[in-house]
Amino acid sequence: MTRPQDELRGWAAARKAILSGLRFTSLRLRLVVVFGLVALTAAVSASGIAYWLNREAVLTRTQDAVLRDFQQEMRNHASMLPVHPAQDELQRTAGQMANSSQRFSVLLVAQDPNGKTVVGNSELDTFTLEDVPKSLQKAVNKEQPLSSNNKSAYHLYWQRITDHDKPYLVGGARVIGGTTTGYMLKSLEPEAKDLNSLAWSLGIATGLALIGSALLAQAAATTVLKPVHRLGIAARRLGEGKLDTRLRVSGTDELADLSRTFNHTAEALEKRVADMSARDEASRRFVADMSHELRTPLTAITAVTEILEEELDAETGSVDPMIEPAVRLVVSETRRLNDLVENLMEVTRFDAGTARLVLDDVDIADQITACIDARAWLDAVDLDAERGITARLDPRRLDVILANLIGNALKHGGSPVRVSVRVEGEELVIEVQDHGPGIPGDVLPHVFDRFYKASASRPRSEGSGLGLSIALENAHIHGGEITAANAPKGGAVFTLRLPQDASELLTDDLRDGNGNGNENGPGNGHGSGNSTEDTAG
Repeated sequence: MTRPQDELRGWAAARKAILSGLRFTSLRLRLVVVFGLVALTAAVSASGIAYWLNREAVLTRTQDAVLRDFQQEMRNHASMLPVHPAQDELQRTAGQMANSSQRFSVLLVAQDPNGKTVVGNSELDTFTLEDVPKSLQKAVNKEQPLSSNNKSAYHLYWQRITDHDKPYLVGGARVIGGTTTGYMLKSLEPEAKDLNSLAWSLGIATGLALIGSALLAQAAATTVLKPVHRLGIAARRLGEGKLDTRLRVSGTDELADLSRTFNHTAEALEKRVADMSARDEASRRFVADMSHELRTPLTAITAVTEILEEELDAETGSVDPMIEPAVRLVVSETRRLNDLVENLMEVTRFDAGTARLVLDDVDIADQITACIDARAWLDAVDLDAERGITARLDPRRLDVILANLIGNALKHGGSPVRVSVRVEGEELVIEVQDHGPGIPGDVLPHVFDRFYKASASRPRSEGSGLGLSIALENAHIHGGEITAANAPKGGAVFTLRLPQDASELLTDDLRDGNGNGNENGPGNGHGSGNSTEDTAG
């Protein structure tokens, strides 16, 4: 069974996917919705006002015509009745009044000489006194006081009613000087049908206006969003490094100004990057040329210093004891200068992108043992690696990495340095841990920077300051990584992660193993043992 948490996560993921799918058209949707709401509001308001005005005009016109006709019939016929008419007289008069042009039903109510109520109806059992609202009856039969503003004791009153969902107009008036009261009933159903037709027409017009506004919004959104979409594509291309990307500019509106601004920015960025690339290329070329030029005199100087070193170590003692310290200093500095030149040449290969891998099947335990044995570190290193762990790597570059990491740990953390090897999935993990005070927190992010010194008061160190950065580059070219951290119990820990098989990193033209350009890079017995002597604590 699925847990509620899993279901909630599933719904959240689905909601996120839907929102991400709508994100591309969110501005388009907003434009369409806004246009639609504005159009709907305007259309509904206009339709409502038009319907109300037409309804009042139609009903008022019909109402005035019917009431005027009824009032005229009351004067012409009902006023001619005696004070106390008989029932047949009321019936006849009601029929005459109903034959008017407006064709309404008539109900006449009066009192006979005996005070009994008599009723005359133009349509028997169709329009009765019960159909007349009580309030209207009361108003019609109420005698009004006479005054200068009121010349008549009785007035004509009317009211709109609904019976069985059908609209009617009911009016009434009383004959002055008699007991007869007349009521009329006029159906307003034809007018209601006309008004319903008008409502349907206005509704259709509102729908058409809404559809038109949606189409207009779509066209406007397309007009606005197409340049924005092109600008987004151009910005992505620019971010991908295609600095020659430009937009086609047409028009004089704000979007055209934005496109022109983008083109100017892209042009300035392309020029700036081109200038920086040229300066960077010139700098790399200078370092490479300088390193190559230094190798020839360094070769001669190195040969001389080796002869001097042999003389120092000879038992004959042919070197004057007074100049022996100077000779040893020259030998040491010459060796250091040679290491620096070799490291600079290696760095220029990485910067120029000419560094290549020469892969071979390597037994990791044997490789680490050979590395520390060549540098006389066997007594200072504890190796924890099982035999038989193999990887397809560049053995020379792996030796460079190990020499730098172990040498750095020995010089800054002291012995014993522990080197452990394990395999995680298809990844080879090598950890180098020392027992020193660790790396200060402000130094830790910079341990792989070139020529970084932890203290400005100690700018000079025995190493070149490039070893750890070269080790990191060698890890990267294998598709791996090196991280530095402090162990919980003290000491610095450098973790090297490499793929067990780096063959996939080689291009087709390098799979024969002839693409290496670093055969003379650091990797000798003392060329890359240390690089950040003043960065680790």
